[in-house]
Amino acid sequence: MKENKSIKDEIPYIKDEENYPETTKTSLGLGILLAVIFGAANAYLGLRVGMTVSASIPAAVISMGVIRVLLKRESILENNMVQTIGSAGESVAAGAIFTLPTLFLWASEWGDNPPSLLRITSIALCGGILGVLFMVPLRKALIVKEHKTLPYPEGTACAQVLKAGEQGASKAGIVFSGLFISAVYKFIADGFKIIKSELHLEFPRFGRGALGIDVLPALVGVGYICKIKIATYMLTGGVLSWLVLMPLIGVFGGETIFYPGTVPILQMDSWALWSNYIKYIGAGCVAMGGILSLIKSFPLIVTTFMASIKDFKGNQGEKEVTRTENDLPMKTIVLAIVVVAIVMWLLPFVPVNFWGALLIIIFGFFFATVSSRLVGLVGSSNNPVSGMTIATLLVASLLLKVTGNDDAQGMIGAISIGSVICMIAAVAGDTSQDLKTGYILGATPKRQQIGELIGITVSALTIGGVLYLLDRAWGFGSEQLAAPQATLMKMIVEGVMGGNLPWTLVIIGAFIAMIVELLHIPVLPFAVGLYLPIHLSVGIMAGAVVRHHMEYKNRESEKKEGVIENGILYTSGLIAGEGLVGILLAICALIPISGKSLSDILDLSKHIQYKGALSILAFALLIMSIYYNCENQKKKSV
Repeated sequence: MKENKSIKDEIPYIKDEENYPETTKTSLGLGILLAVIFGAANAYLGLRVGMTVSASIPAAVISMGVIRVLLKRESILENNMVQTIGSAGESVAAGAIFTLPTLFLWASEWGDNPPSLLRITSIALCGGILGVLFMVPLRKALIVKEHKTLPYPEGTACAQVLKAGEQGASKAGIVFSGLFISAVYKFIADGFKIIKSELHLEFPRFGRGALGIDVLPALVGVGYICKIKIATYMLTGGVLSWLVLMPLIGVFGGETIFYPGTVPILQMDSWALWSNYIKYIGAGCVAMGGILSLIKSFPLIVTTFMASIKDFKGNQGEKEVTRTENDLPMKTIVLAIVVVAIVMWLLPFVPVNFWGALLIIIFGFFFATVSSRLVGLVGSSNNPVSGMTIATLLVASLLLKVTGNDDAQGMIGAISIGSVICMIAAVAGDTSQDLKTGYILGATPKRQQIGELIGITVSALTIGGVLYLLDRAWGFGSEQLAAPQATLMKMIVEGVMGGNLPWTLVIIGAFIAMIVELLHIPVLPFAVGLYLPIHLSVGIMAGAVVRHHMEYKNRESEKKEGVIENGILYTSGLIAGEGLVGILLAICALIPISGKSLSDILDLSKHIQYKGALSILAFALLIMSIYYNCENQKKKSV
C-alpha cells in the first residue's frame, strides 16, 4: 500500500501495472445500496427546494468508513467503485424531479391516472443509459487531454478524499476535520435552524434589485477548488441579472403584467422578478452558451471520434491498450445507443415517435457534451440542468406545435423528450466527475463505466416508487413539495403550445451570451451565474477569495503548494459534510413522530432571534477555519 505520498503526486495514483481490486461483491452491494438511498433522499430535497446534493464525496466517505475501517481492507479503487455506483442515484433523481412530476400534475388537472411505474422507469433508464454512453467517447478529450484546464471540482475533491484515506492520519484528519465542522454547521443551520443558511437583502428603491449569499460550507468548498477566475465569471453573471436587469425590469415595468407574471411588475419582489423573467433570460444565455461551447469543442470531439473509428476497423490490436486507458468499445457504445433509440421509438412506455427519438439523440449528445464540460468548470452542484431542459422543451414543444401535435398527447410527448434530455445532462455531468476521480486515482475506465450503468439501472428501477410515495404523501405542487423546477417545465410547455411564451426574454439571453463571447469571457460559467440565484455565486466567491489570498500570501514560500493542498483537503471535507447531513435531514423529514415529522420537532427557529447576525458570525468562523487548517499544517506540507 502506498504510504507517505503527497497529494501532488503524479497521475495516476495507482499505476497500470498495479493490480488492485475494483469491482467486488462488497463494492457492488454497498454502491447499489447507496444509489438507492441517495436517489430517494435527493428526490425529496429536489422536490422541496429545487436543488439536489452531490453524492460522490458522501459515498466515498461512507465507503472508506465501511471498507477501510469496518472490514479492515485497503483498496482505494474499491472505494472509488462504491462512490461511482452510489452517486448515480443522485444524478437520476436530479433528472427525474425536474420534469417527471409534471406528468403527475397534468394527470391531476385532467382527471387521468398518474404515469405508470413502467413509464417512469423507462424514461429514467433510457435517459440514464444514454447519459453514460454519450460521455464515454468524450472521456479522453475532456478528462485526459484537458486535465489541467478543466478542474472538475467534485471529482478532484473526491479523489483527494480517497487519497487522504490512503496517506495516514495526518492527511485524512484534515478531510475529516472539515467534514465534522461542515456537518455541525449544516445541522445547526438547516436542522435546528438556529442560523439562516441564506441571507437576502432587498433594494426596493433600486427597482427591486437584491443581493444575498448562501452561507453554506459546500459553496465555500467549491469556490476554493474552482479558484478566483471561474468564481468571478459566475459572480459577474449574477451581478448582471440581480443588480442590472432586475432593476431595469422593476423601473420600467410599472403596472405592466407580462407573462409569465400574473401580477403587475410593480408588485413583485426580487424573487418574483427572478422566477418570472430572469430565469428565461438565463435559459437563453445557457442555451446559446452551450451552442458556442459545442462549436468551439467540435474539432476536439471530431478528433476523439476519429481515433475511436479504429475500433470499428479492428485495429485495436495494433496498439496495446493499458488498463487506465481501457474504455468500453466504440462498437458497443454505438450499438447500445441505436438500441435505446429504437426502444424509445417503438415501445409505448416512452411516448415519443421516430422524430422524437432522433431529437433526443441529437440534443442528448449536444447537452451531454455541454454538461460534461460545464461541470468541469463550475462543478456538478452548479450544473444548470434545468436550463438545458428548458432549451430542449422550447424546441420540442415548438416542433410538435408546428406539426399539429399541440394537444394533451403532444404536451406529454414534449415533456417526455425533455425528461430524457434532462436525465442525459444530469447523468453525463455526474459521470464526468466520477471518471475524473478515476483518472486521478488510476481506476479502470471500462469498469467505472459499467459501474455507472449498474447504478443508473438500480436507481431507475426505484425512482418511480419514490415519486409515487411522495406524491401520495403530500402531492406535487403542495407547500411540502413545491416541485419548483417541474412547475416551471409545465409552464413552458403550456406556454409554447398556447403561443404565449416570452420569446423576447429567451432571445435577450442568447444575445447576452454572444456579447460575452465577443469579449473573450468564458460563456458557460457567466451564463450559470446569470441563470442561478446570485446567492450561490457570492457563496462560491467567498471560497475563491480565501484561496486567492492564501496563494498571494504564500507566493514566495516553498510550502505554498502544501498549504494550498491542505486547503483543498479541508474544503473537500466541507463539501462532504454538508452532503451527508443534507441527506440525513431529508430522511428526518420523512420520519413521522406524533403527527409531525422529525424535522419539525428539530426546528428551533421560533425560539431564536437575530438569526441573521448569528449567520454572519458563523460564516466568518467557517472562513477562519479554512485559514487555520491551511496555516496549521505548514510544518507537514514540506
